[in-house]
Amino acid sequence: MFDLIRANRRRSVALVGGFVLFLVVVGAAVGFLTGFGWMGTVVALVISAVIAFTSYWKADAIALRVSRAEPADPVQYQRLHNLVEGLCIASGLPKPGVYIVNDPAPNAFATGRDPRHAAIAVTTGLLEKMNRVELEGVLAHELSHIRNYDILVSTLAVTLVGGIAILTDTAIRLMWWNGGRVARDGDRDNGNNPLAYIGFALLIFAPILAKAMQATISRQRETLADVSACQMTRYPPGLISALEKLRDDSTVTHSASTATAHMWIEQPMAGVGDGGRLGRTHRMFDTHPPLEERIALLREL
Repeated sequence: MFDLIRANRRRSVALVGGFVLFLVVVGAAVGFLTGFGWMGTVVALVISAVIAFTSYWKADAIALRVSRAEPADPVQYQRLHNLVEGLCIASGLPKPGVYIVNDPAPNAFATGRDPRHAAIAVTTGLLEKMNRVELEGVLAHELSHIRNYDILVSTLAVTLVGGIAILTDTAIRLMWWNGGRVARDGDRDNGNNPLAYIGFALLIFAPILAKAMQATISRQRETLADVSACQMTRYPPGLISALEKLRDDSTVTHSASTATAHMWIEQPMAGVGDGGRLGRTHRMFDTHPPLEERIALLREL
């Protein structure tokens, strides 16, 4: 398992590098296609660099704010704080910030850039529907993400996916409003330039590719976090029971968004388990492995 954790860290560096490189390529395409020449490309790349820098330092705060998470009062949520402290002592981790999300759906996520700058958020629905052992399993899963440094990649993905979406949307709007009515340097050439077609395709498919990368980031890490959580608690039935409750609960997590979906312990968005015509398409962008697969693996431990 420790070999997997080390491999996970190496993949994390590669994925972050790939995400930033992809953001730079999209930024270059924006400058080229909007007709602002090299100056537009430089501006787009500067914006990309600012997004990447902000992602590293502030993405955890952004993720918590987007999810409407509030600090958990130590008195009102004493049981939650006690469980987190106990697991941290047992695993040698510093205690992360503990947050509450006012949402009836049972769910939880971890965010941050490293174990010393991390936070765990749980919904009020999770606290209501899980007993102590099940809640401990869920918290151990989230602490495993922190210990395995999954949170850095997951948190960066929130702002990087958003940055790609903003850049592509801005470029398409600029091209739409220009519409060929105002000639800019390179406008006439772009019509016959093969690079223009590549750029258009990139702008159209960039958000889709970003979502696919986001899904890959999460799916690779959920199973390892499940196994790490069982090692932390030394009681697999606790997490198994929690995942079974999550499987049987159909409540949509309204505090989640497409940008933060990969961070939660369970896929929070609608369309999960869809067996209709679009079921296969939905599964392509699932940010988590099926709960049945995760439960079956834990039962083999």
